[in-house]
Amino acid sequence: MAVAMGGLWEHGLMPEGDTIYRAAAALRTALVGQKLMAFDAPRLVGQAPTAGRVIENVRSHGKNLEIIFDDGVVLHTHMKMTGSWHLYRPGEQWRRPQRQMRAIVETASWLAVCFNAPVVETYRVHDRRRHPGMGNLGPDLCSPDADLGRCVELLMTYADRDMPVADVLLDQRVLCGVGNVYRSEVLWACELSPWGLVQNVTEREARAIVDTASQLLRANLRHAQRITVADVPGGLAVYGRTAQPCFRCRSTIESKRTGEFARVVYWCPGCQRRHEPAEEPPAREMDPHPAAAKYLADLPWRRHS
Repeated sequence: MAVAMGGLWEHGLMPEGDTIYRAAAALRTALVGQKLMAFDAPRLVGQAPTAGRVIENVRSHGKNLEIIFDDGVVLHTHMKMTGSWHLYRPGEQWRRPQRQMRAIVETASWLAVCFNAPVVETYRVHDRRRHPGMGNLGPDLCSPDADLGRCVELLMTYADRDMPVADVLLDQRVLCGVGNVYRSEVLWACELSPWGLVQNVTEREARAIVDTASQLLRANLRHAQRITVADVPGGLAVYGRTAQPCFRCRSTIESKRTGEFARVVYWCPGCQRRHEPAEEPPAREMDPHPAAAKYLADLPWRRHS
């Protein structure tokens, strides 16, 4: 039976540190100690792993997943927003079309197939710190021994002090493993405006951000459905809940695209007021048609506001 990992957004989730962590755990169980029978990666950058080599380890770091071979070659894949790893038995039908395949690692018992990963490359293990995509990642918040104090330090000394905190939380050099879902949920839990500048975040708030992100990520390592708030429908406080009432203050949740990759951040303007800029943030992700304004005004929880 096929096992889909790291691609759990097929069921409503996008890849973040928790899904990649589970993918690595499943791949370790299937592949470690097995000989490589065949390898293919049509867009591979670097040396191809050699058939006959033994798979020594599989590890994850944020959205990066690596397969390590006994000759020191490391297959590095970065999932970003689209990549996933699946496990199949030989001869089993794939759940994705072959054109989306980016790498196949074949052993006698399993086919590990990477789909749609933007980065598929190899390097040798002794060069890891010189790898431009891995050498400067922040502590992995999915790891039980992550240096949370270092994360706080990186947040407090972030180079671009005029960057909104919502954008800083997606920088894997600071909080490795936090993606779009968790940044919205963490900021809601800490009652921080996503538009507040990182320069205004206090050390106490930075520690709360880091501790909350670590707790939420690690709490979701063992199950597929993300739950950041217990006992609420869907398990999420704000993510994906545009125009719905906030569970905490009943204000209407809003959303807006922001940052280099125009990813949507969700927040509650009613209770996430800390460090909110004096001026209004840029145009929000709301329909400008008059009918939309009337619809929002008629929402039950906004009639008396």
